[in-house]
Order: sequence, then structure tokens, then C-alpha cells
Amino acid sequence: MEEKAPRNRTLTVSEEEAESFRERLVTIEDLAKGVSIIDKTLNADCIETLQFIPNEFADLIIIDPPYNLTKNFNGSVFTARSEAEYTEYLKQWLPEVVKKLKPNGSLYLCGDWKCTSALQSVLSENLHILNRITWQREKGRGAMHNWKNGMEDIWFAVKNPNDYYFNVDAVKIRRQVIAPYRESGKPKDWEETSEGNFRMTYPSNFWDDISIPFWSMPENTDHPTQKPEKLIAKLILASSKEGDMVFDPFLGSGTTSVVAKKLKRHYCGIEINTEYCCWAEKRLEMANTDTEIQGYTNGVFWERNTLNKQKNTAL
Repeated sequence: MEEKAPRNRTLTVSEEEAESFRERLVTIEDLAKGVSIIDKTLNADCIETLQFIPNEFADLIIIDPPYNLTKNFNGSVFTARSEAEYTEYLKQWLPEVVKKLKPNGSLYLCGDWKCTSALQSVLSENLHILNRITWQREKGRGAMHNWKNGMEDIWFAVKNPNDYYFNVDAVKIRRQVIAPYRESGKPKDWEETSEGNFRMTYPSNFWDDISIPFWSMPENTDHPTQKPEKLIAKLILASSKEGDMVFDPFLGSGTTSVVAKKLKRHYCGIEINTEYCCWAEKRLEMANTDTEIQGYTNGVFWERNTLNKQKNTAL
């Protein structure tokens, strides 16, 4: 194993650990025998696995599928294709995933500018789309002959637009008040604290407070498209309750399951790559003793660089 720099906290798994973690994984053969999928990592192909998962078992589904880009996922290459071909790819599995959602459940589907129209098209055939979240993705290379891509989308959809759970209070943002307004000498719509003057504000569908995991963060792995824990935490807190089931059919290095566990939800994730599954299992084990989520402190999403004890940490 290559030696890391002292401040590099990127997750690593030894062969001894991997051997232990592989024993925890659920395979297709296990599923055929009726092994429980609650709080488990399913090491299998998504499409093959869905037949073994009960319909309407998930309160919340978060999907981060391969985008329409050529990308190497630890030796398995997903190849970019025409929009029509990518649309057909989505139709192979998305309707089956939707069947796993409870009648009052919610689903979030991630994508980028290149595949987002296909995502919207196929998703709208299966669910009611309520919104599109756009979040600022700070990493990425510059482009000489085009605008640098610094954004990604998350489509928010439900089965029943008149019956779904959404807890806006859980995802309000605590913002610093620069020019506080008082009424009769008392703060109006804000509060004075020892850490400064703050106001709880409603979240919009544009998020510019997300940091992509990097080498000095304990959540970081070598997965090429890892989503930040803070990003997933917002989705889970808004659209599920403690004890609910959160399902991710493209688990990757485990972020959805890890955040669900940290936030006291049940989880189930499918991932075809065994090494990624081992990374997920190690992160889940770490979550037994470390429930911290970067940027989410004491049950509050703080505006960047406004919490004194975190002022030297990028949120």
C-alpha cells in the first residue's frame, strides 16, 4: 500500500480488512435464499438485483447513476453514447427502481448538463417531478473552447404530489446577519448568539455551499464521482424521518448508506464493484463512532465560514 502524506485522510482498506468486509456483503445468491437487505450493501448488478427487492419498501431513493460520459469505474468503463441510447439505458432500470418506492415516498436523481434532459424525460414518465436542484460543483478542469462545467443537477420527484414527506425545518440554513434590523430594540427575524448574529433561512433549489470531498477530508475516497456527505444529508433530512428506509441502487463508495446511518435511518445500497463495496463497509464501520457530517453541526446547516470553531475549515 502506497504511503500517504501525513494530512492525507483519503480512505484506504487493507487486504485483511477487505477480506472481513467481503464477508458482510450480500450477493445475488444470498438474495435468492431470502437474506435480509436491511442495513446491507448488496454486491451485485443493479438490474439483476432489483427482482429480489420488495416493491414499495423504500421511503426515499437517491440515485447517482453513470452520467453520459466515458468514465472508468475501477476497471469497468461506462462509455458515452447518443442521447437516444442513453435514454434507452435509463429505461432499462429506472421504472423498476421506481417500483421500490412507497406510495408517499420521494426520489432524487443526479445528473449533469449533458444527460439532464434524458433524466427529466424518463423520470417524468414514471413520477411527478417537483423540482430541479442545481448545485455548484467546485472541482473540475478548465476548458479552452467552452465554459467550465461547475454545476450538477438533482431531480426531485414523488409518486403522489399530494402525499409526500418534506421537512423544510430540517434543512434551513443558518446564515450570518451582516446588517441586523431591530424592532423596538429587539432583533427582528434573527438572533444574537455568542457566535454572532444569525437568521434561519429557507433553502432554495440552488446550492452553492457544497465542497467536493478532497484528500484532507475523512469522507474522501478514490471513487471518481463521489458525492459529498453534506449534499446527501440535505436530501435525507428533507425527505425522510428517523427509522425510514433509504435506498441507493448505484451506491459507489457508500455515501448514501453512510449518511443514512449517521442520521439514524435504515439503508440499502447496490454496488457491482467489490472494492467500492469494501470502501462503503469501512465507512459504515467508521460511522459507528464518528457521526460528523462536514458542514452540518448541532443539527444545523451553517453558512460557510460562519461558525467560529469551524472558521478554518471549508464547509
